[in-house]
Amino acid sequence: MAEALLAGLLQSGAVKSSNIWATDVSQDRLNFLKKKYQVYIGTDNTEAVKWATVIILAVKPQVLPHVLSQVKKGLKRTQLVISIAAGVPLSKIIGGLSSSASVIRAMPNTPCLVQQGATALTTGKTVTQDQLQMAEAIFEASGKVVVVEETLMDAVTGLSGSGPAYVYVMIEALADGGVRMGLPRHIAQTLATQTVLGTANLVSVSGEHPGLLKDRVTSPGGTTIAGLHELEKGGVRAIFMTAVEAATKRSQELGS
Repeated sequence: MAEALLAGLLQSGAVKSSNIWATDVSQDRLNFLKKKYQVYIGTDNTEAVKWATVIILAVKPQVLPHVLSQVKKGLKRTQLVISIAAGVPLSKIIGGLSSSASVIRAMPNTPCLVQQGATALTTGKTVTQDQLQMAEAIFEASGKVVVVEETLMDAVTGLSGSGPAYVYVMIEALADGGVRMGLPRHIAQTLATQTVLGTANLVSVSGEHPGLLKDRVTSPGGTTIAGLHELEKGGVRAIFMTAVEAATKRSQELGS
């Protein structure tokens, strides 16, 4: 996720590589990022924080407390901290820094890598409007941004945070269906991928309810209704809803 965000920022031109300092515990990983993106690299989080205006914590929830202890040493009151650690509430992040720290929680997803991400933000009490706008600009460079109450962040994680994996499975399954019916694999995957991409874009651009758009391509007694009938028999709607619910609950567990 960190690399997806990094790539999105650079590809959009919103931030120059000379204005990004990436830290990691793995020197091999840092060398890779340096070679591919020409960013500054290092292993000292405290020094990186002293240099930065915005600090993005792109780490797993279980290592966040350790990272916060390092960030706290170099943190200044005017700096903005953005965390993308899944499930970790603002109270824990602020508790690991200071009560005056300006903290935003973000839940982006991996399509940020191709500037088609979906990110939800929620803000701490000390975050200014200018800081929120700065955070929005950072993530808008990689896709669309919404601002929500913190109580909704676990649901965001279950939907758009984990959602790309659900869509990958759907694309793979559609392609497999095409192969089963005789299409060459590369053609089936191209058709499946473009179908999902084009359909999502049509929903976004039209602003219409997906159910209405579905009805427009479903002729009486036709091929589409035959396929939809099989999907309904398999409980496809319930399966997707249950997947979002399960991922949301896991996010809640990680934050507890």
